[in-house]
Amino acid sequence: KLAGHLYTPDDEAGGRRPAIVVSHPASGVKEQTAGLYAERLASAGFVTLAFDAAYQGESEGQPHLLEDPFHRVEDIKAGVTFLSLRDEVDAERIGALGIGASGGYVIPAAATDHRIKAVATFSAADMGSLFSEGVGRVQSPDVLQGMLDEAGVARTEEAQGKPVRLQQIHPETGEEARAIGGQHGYDGWEYYRTPRGLHPRSENYLVFRSIDLIAQFNAFDKIHLISPRPLLMIVGTEAATAYFSREAIEKAQGPKELFWIDGATHVDLYDKEEYVPTVVAKLSDFFGAHLGETTSNDRHEDRSRQTVA
Repeated sequence: KLAGHLYTPDDEAGGRRPAIVVSHPASGVKEQTAGLYAERLASAGFVTLAFDAAYQGESEGQPHLLEDPFHRVEDIKAGVTFLSLRDEVDAERIGALGIGASGGYVIPAAATDHRIKAVATFSAADMGSLFSEGVGRVQSPDVLQGMLDEAGVARTEEAQGKPVRLQQIHPETGEEARAIGGQHGYDGWEYYRTPRGLHPRSENYLVFRSIDLIAQFNAFDKIHLISPRPLLMIVGTEAATAYFSREAIEKAQGPKELFWIDGATHVDLYDKEEYVPTVVAKLSDFFGAHLGETTSNDRHEDRSRQTVA
């Protein structure tokens, strides 16, 4: 079972509404950026679902903290199924939003699930490329080969009943994060490991053998199958991962749009009020245009949230 928060507009307008599945970044949980955007989009009149991926957060699945890209794609489809059965949702007007790594997961989900009528991403990343080639594709191939050696050992150890081997994601200090990953590494550390975005269920580890699953994954290989449904990709001009969105849009068939947020880095779009309203407005316009107008007249009133499983 997946655990999620369902956000519904508080106005009393009747009828079935358009809905959006919101999928969180790698190492994230539903209470962070996914929940923030789900709530803001509910303020625009959409029914939204932010959920924890299988093996993560409050969702079920063992070993806990496994990052399985193929299951992450299925989780998004499961979210679509959940929404399609809700009385307040028009099952013919469901979209999907992927953030960070889920910007890569939502593409194959939408490519092969025609129930998703419109798909959007921001700060999209291809986890397969990130682990195989590093940010900017400057990583030596030997790094992946070494990790795959260790992943195989970890699988055998699990079968022998030994403790699951975990890999820390962000280092302990900002200085270490900057030394290892530059500004991009520091930005991730600051969001996930300081009060800015820290959450106890965003545990900063992944199961080590996740790496051999991640290395098989290609986020944008089937992006052409989204057409003729619409695609929007939003990215900061200063994002170290911007090349993923730029290359993905080039491969997509259309209708498609690449929308730039001037001055923003990858993680800036997760929560910074300097940028979030612009992203929300663009997403609201996009989903409103392609899923049909909502019935909400007030984009700023409080929203109702339910916990679902």
